Amino acid sequence: MMSRSPATRRLRGPLAALAAAAVAAGYVLAVRPRLLHWGATAQETAAPLPGDELVRTPRMQSTRAVTINAPSASVWPWLVQLGAGRGGMYSYDLLENAAGLGMHSADRILPEYQQLDVGDVLPLGPDVGIPVRRVEAGSVLGLGGTMDPRTGRIRPSGGAAAGPRVELGWTFVLQPVTEHSTRLLSRTRYDYSPLPVGLILRPVLEPLQFIMERRMLLGIKSRAESRGR
Repeated sequence: MMSRSPATRRLRGPLAALAAAAVAAGYVLAVRPRLLHWGATAQETAAPLPGDELVRTPRMQSTRAVTINAPSASVWPWLVQLGAGRGGMYSYDLLENAAGLGMHSADRILPEYQQLDVGDVLPLGPDVGIPVRRVEAGSVLGLGGTMDPRTGRIRPSGGAAAGPRVELGWTFVLQPVTEHSTRLLSRTRYDYSPLPVGLILRPVLEPLQFIMERRMLLGIKSRAESRGR
């Protein structure tokens, strides 16, 4: 077998670095914007939304959207009953339950879970939940708090937090398009401290959130439209 020349061996490192840089650039320029803005128009992505105040200076933000062929009054009940032990998250239950979240997505509106108020905690799994921060019946559901990235626990925002932290806001907004159609927008905003937390958070959270949230929006769409029919 012919051995590689010294010059070729010297080039292997720089070429590998160049290839890695090209892949990273392709992700940042071409793939990442599609993940963060799936289904949303440029105007929806850039516009302020109710709930933005939950994280005023985000280092990460996503806006995803879907058009639902049903009035907003028919979509809202599916949002209100979100949560583990409630209506579920309408995403990939199998993946969520593999993480021990105990998620079971309902295919019907559950009257016993149609009340949600500011200060309530929407359960995301055993001993894990996210505080309800804003409720405008029929149009806005805002969730958020301060998460400890080491445990995943989320507490209400406010006060100085010791150690690493992630400030998060997750808001659903219903915007009527016609009498019989609605835009459902989902916006997430994150800030974190210290900065190295973001080096771990971005490559893990962004693709995973896209996969689960896209399925969730489509799950709400199919349920609301099926109930209307």
